Amino acid sequence: MGTKMIVEHPGLLTTVQDLGRFGYQQYGMPVAGAMDGYALQAANILAGTPRGEGALEITFSGFSVRFQGSCRVAITGGDLGPRLNNRDIEPWQSLQVESGDVLGFTGVKKGCRAYLAVEGGIKVPAVMGSKSTYIRGRLGGYSGRKLLKGDVLEAGDTDTVDVLPCIKVPREFIPDYDSEVTVRAIAGPQDDYFEEEQVRKFFSAQYRVTHQCDRMGYRLEGPEIKHKKGPDIISDGIALGAVQVPGHGQPIVMMADRQTTGGYTKIANVISVDIPYLAQLKPGDRVSFKETDMEEARKLYMERERLLDRLSRFVENRDNVTRYLIRVKGREFSVTVREIE
Repeated sequence: MGTKMIVEHPGLLTTVQDLGRFGYQQYGMPVAGAMDGYALQAANILAGTPRGEGALEITFSGFSVRFQGSCRVAITGGDLGPRLNNRDIEPWQSLQVESGDVLGFTGVKKGCRAYLAVEGGIKVPAVMGSKSTYIRGRLGGYSGRKLLKGDVLEAGDTDTVDVLPCIKVPREFIPDYDSEVTVRAIAGPQDDYFEEEQVRKFFSAQYRVTHQCDRMGYRLEGPEIKHKKGPDIISDGIALGAVQVPGHGQPIVMMADRQTTGGYTKIANVISVDIPYLAQLKPGDRVSFKETDMEEARKLYMERERLLDRLSRFVENRDNVTRYLIRVKGREFSVTVREIE
């Protein structure tokens, strides 16, 4: 039987997410999945599980879980103040937990979403090929909802896991989750519904994230973008990162739980490698958009894939490791820290 995790405090919003539910948008089913797909994949790599396995997405603060059984876990994403048995620890590392240990998150320090992966993955049924929680549809994840106090999650099979238990990620693999970011976007597909002057305004302005921001989309506040003849189009598909401009002229960036179609003009689409920086923004944070093209977007995507492959090789390589013996509550742990030379 795998390790169990008992939720002591559910936090603001904690759900099971993987990379998403693909192939069903034609039937009106959103993709869902992790808001910060890079952090999710990195956490799974550290935990010794497949990159797209389900993990916990923890939003803001207040979440804590108690373990029954020992296993390896990994924490990535934003710094939400992780603590193990009331002792501060750093994110972007894997560590060994023992039965009775409590892992919690005290509050936002940087970013707003953390990811907790466990070796063997999280045992919940796959719905349409994905473990991702889509709350509005009440499906996937843990009973189709956010986690609540007393919920019990179970880790999967760990017999095939063969990586060191405690690894700290080198700095080069960790994104900078700043409160002011510039993300790259490709103009269109309805940029012709705006005068060139308005498109230039969009790509030169800075916008503030409003309190109307969630897994579905981010409403922004800043310079008004005016349409040539109005904001409406015949409804068409909405991709992750699509920037809609309704009649009021304030952009809305569509995120993981976005609807599958929409009838507002889309002035641009944020490229996939920059979605994690948007995903870690909080109300009051600021974002600017820089125009790019499909060729650069493909190049940057391949660079990110190579980075994740390098992280996988780094985790699997047992050379050049340093071991430390630490004592927590009278128990001794052997901690392995590996840094790239």
